[in-house]
Amino acid sequence: MDKNREAIQMMQEGKYEEAAKLFNELIEENPSDPLGYINFGNLLVELQEAERAERFFLKAINLDDTAATAYYGLGNLYFEQEQFKKANGYFEQALDKGLEDAHLYYLLGLSLQYQEQFKLALPYLLRATELAGGEINYRFQYGLSLAQAELVDEAKTVFQEVIEMDETHSDAHYNLGVIAVFNEDAEQALKHFSQALKEQPDHYLAANGKKQVEQFLENQ
Repeated sequence: MDKNREAIQMMQEGKYEEAAKLFNELIEENPSDPLGYINFGNLLVELQEAERAERFFLKAINLDDTAATAYYGLGNLYFEQEQFKKANGYFEQALDKGLEDAHLYYLLGLSLQYQEQFKLALPYLLRATELAGGEINYRFQYGLSLAQAELVDEAKTVFQEVIEMDETHSDAHYNLGVIAVFNEDAEQALKHFSQALKEQPDHYLAANGKKQVEQFLENQ
């Protein structure tokens, strides 16, 4: 195993000091290679050392302004700090530099979603689901952005797909309940709110939705 892969494995195992030592050796051995700076930056993000991480990513870009993963690293750094507009810009640059990664599309979509730019988020979240079809959260967030963009029928289809993947997904059931209310189908709404509460008894929104639907049915 080469030193870089060994360091990444150390980082994944939570052996941060050992990983830092190896990344530092890589930088000393190859000071003009941006990869060492990028990986050290990723480690510093894990350690929540934002200012140092930023410097390492910017150093990598200074060495090679086409280093897509350095832009991705900066985007991830700002996303973690909830600076979503700034994160969005760096994620887009990572895409422009040729990085094709499901999690990149997902984070770019989320950064737009958190800025309430729901329709702009849709193509990125859709692409994330295309690249990683088994990632249930990618699909759920795509459905959520469809709902927030008032594309209700499309959102319903996606939430149903989430339920097919995991029938215990309480938030998908809750959102299907909301869509049923929108479609004036009280019985279906009650079914999904009840299922959401069965899977997650402290689901406040589902409890509130269930209570309102029950009151509506009592008054019929």
